[in-house]
Order: sequence, then C-alpha cells, then structure tokens
Amino acid sequence: MLDFNHRPKFHERVTAVIDEALARERTSQTPRRYLGASRLGVACERALQYEYAQAPVDPGRELPGRVLRVFEVGHAMADLAIRWLRLAGFELYTRKADGGQFGFSVAGGRIQGHVDGILAVGPADIEVDFSMRWPALWECKTMNDKSWRETVKQGVARAKPIYAAQIAVYQAYMEGAVPGIASSPALFTAINKDSQEIWFELVPFDGGLAQRMSDRAVRVITATEAGELLPRHATTPTHFECKSCPWQDRCWRPA
Repeated sequence: MLDFNHRPKFHERVTAVIDEALARERTSQTPRRYLGASRLGVACERALQYEYAQAPVDPGRELPGRVLRVFEVGHAMADLAIRWLRLAGFELYTRKADGGQFGFSVAGGRIQGHVDGILAVGPADIEVDFSMRWPALWECKTMNDKSWRETVKQGVARAKPIYAAQIAVYQAYMEGAVPGIASSPALFTAINKDSQEIWFELVPFDGGLAQRMSDRAVRVITATEAGELLPRHATTPTHFECKSCPWQDRCWRPA
C-alpha cells in the first residue's frame, strides 16, 4: 500500500535527482543503428532481434538509475586499469591518432564493435615467462564479488560466455586492421568492484566461436529485416533469463 504521508529522506531525494539526470542523459543519446558485437553471445537470438530493431522495452523495464550508476563506475574502473597497466610497463593503446576508438564495422555498418585496447608490448619478464605475444587484444570488465570469483575459478569462457564470444569476434574482425592480433592470446582483465582484486587471463583465439557468432549476427539481421521472429531461447516466460529480459511481455504476448 502506498504511503502518501511518506516524505523522501535527504539522501533519497538527492539520489533521485541524480538518477533522473542520468536517465535524461541516456534518453538524449543517439541510439545505435547496428548490432553490437559485444552482445552476440547473449543466450536469446530473439532478444538480439529486439535490440537490433530498437524495439521499445516493456513499460517499467527501463534501466533504473542505480544500474546507470553501476555502468559509469565500471567505466571509471576500466580507466584505472589502463593507468595501472601503463604504469607497470605495458604499451597499451585505447585511442587512434584521431581520438576515435579502435574497432570495426562490417555488413554495411550493421555489425560493429569497439575494443577496449590494443597491447603493443609489455614487460620483458612477463613476455618471456608467460609467452605473451604482440599485438594483443585487451578487454576489461568489472564484476561484483560473486561473478568475479566464478570467473577466477572457471575461466572466462565457462563463467562468462558472452565475454568469450566478444573477445573471439573482436580478434577475428580486428585482424585486418591490426595484423597478428588473432594469433596472440587476448589479455582479459576482470576487476572485483567489491575488493579491487584483479584477475588477468590469457584467452587464445577461438576461431570456431568467432565464426558461430558471425553466423548468428547474419541470422539475426537477415531475419529481423525480413520481419521474421527467431525462436526464443526458453520455452516458458518464467525462465530466469526471460524474467530479466526488457522485452519479456512483448515476446510472450499472444500474436
């Protein structure tokens, strides 16, 4: 029951003002008109269709301000990781000479990706002791404690397949612009947002995974532009991934 006599506390009101501003800023941003390569590893191809077609999310499922703040904290921590690696002797490039991000665009611009960075060289003892090769893709993620520990225990390919797919696709499509990047293991970095512990993992190029994700992208785009819906990942709307999907109602409502 609503409490109409409740007055927001000071911290609640200030937080609400910030969240409202973040939501306005997000709404004012130009929506991307392509399928992001970082999303190709999600479980449901139909959800990718909705995302590519920019279908409106279900009412009440817009990203809350808390999540927008989580995104921004993640970006800030990635910037710190860049500083730490450079300070340690890694030659890490995150921007091209013109200031733009390193990335790729294929299929007439309908599939695009922007990488976190390119490693050109690193400390000699790490290169010798761990057989690192250059150039190498650098990808950085921030995680809560539970996700971070799962990634450390299982490795990124098993614990976070969406990230593994992203890395493989980036390595494949960046090879043309950065020759040799697909021959060198990528350096995956995960920062624990709760403890600031860091996990570093060398991820060899998985050509089979990159091809499957590329085929998936073509399938999603082709079906969407033809007005055809691909199968759902789940068989019931109560599946945990459906329950968290911003298009759950749209997807499961009667045709």
